[in-house]
Amino acid sequence: MGIVTKKNLRAAVVGVGYLGQFHAEKLAAAPGVDLVAVVDADAARAKSIAAKHGCKALVDPRELAGGVDLVSIAVPTEHHHAAALPFLEAGVHVLVEKPIATTLAQADQLIAAAKKSRALLAVGHLQRFNPAFCALAAALDKPLFIDCERLSGFKQRGIDVDVVLDLMIHDLDLVLALAKSEIAQISACGFRVLTDSIDIANVRIEFADGCVANLSASRVSQQPVRKLRVFQHDGYASADLQAGRLRIVRRDDRKGAIAEDESTYDDRDELRAEIGNFVAAVRGGRAPLVSGEDGRRALALALEVGRLVRARLERFRAVSA
Repeated sequence: MGIVTKKNLRAAVVGVGYLGQFHAEKLAAAPGVDLVAVVDADAARAKSIAAKHGCKALVDPRELAGGVDLVSIAVPTEHHHAAALPFLEAGVHVLVEKPIATTLAQADQLIAAAKKSRALLAVGHLQRFNPAFCALAAALDKPLFIDCERLSGFKQRGIDVDVVLDLMIHDLDLVLALAKSEIAQISACGFRVLTDSIDIANVRIEFADGCVANLSASRVSQQPVRKLRVFQHDGYASADLQAGRLRIVRRDDRKGAIAEDESTYDDRDELRAEIGNFVAAVRGGRAPLVSGEDGRRALALALEVGRLVRARLERFRAVSA
């Protein structure tokens, strides 16, 4: 990966729907970055977002050829591979929204293309940049049990994938970042509620080093919940990722006491931090916090969880038939 030495990096966003418009906003405000264009199949939407930032509005990403150093890809999941691959093959640095792709074969092709052209490939697992999670990960080093709960009200947006790829994949990525061990066993269940896909899912993951993780995700709940609890031999941490709060409790054997610490992170902007990390990685020629390989690991686990849930549903359907 080469170091970019231009004074300002030329950036573009491909896909400026609900999420992509925020990518455009953060890139336009990022120091040392010129947002030169936004691309969307909806020409009117592209023009509207481009007008806000004083950049070009395009409908065909091929028009960006030779004119950008980095791009954010925020198109629907099924188009991630097709949108990102030409840029990586051309040596353009890419931040692609999560999940990295729809299949592992597609993810492998993106990673291989990035390596061949020495382009940087980052994946938008936003919760890695949540300051409450960052503080938790720095405080605990040997998790024994991890409990994640991510609930959301129903929205039409995002139902192109099941709840595992839509919501749970955030926490699967966090668990993989915390556990740092090979997976030994997975069991999962889930149900269809309001869509033809999985809307509620629960998974138990056992790691080779003895750590166990339990994750629940729902996109048909009334109130949003994003909670993460991690326990290890000398204490535990409880993070409310929605509210930006962290509580750490530790046993102090030297003093024979229990120490508690609570922190609140009011001034937080995970997407700004993610974009900043990507830009800094491009400029410095170093790996981003969430690499293509990280994105692939999260996708592989999410796909396996989804497979197990569907297999369980099929068994129940066969028994009740």
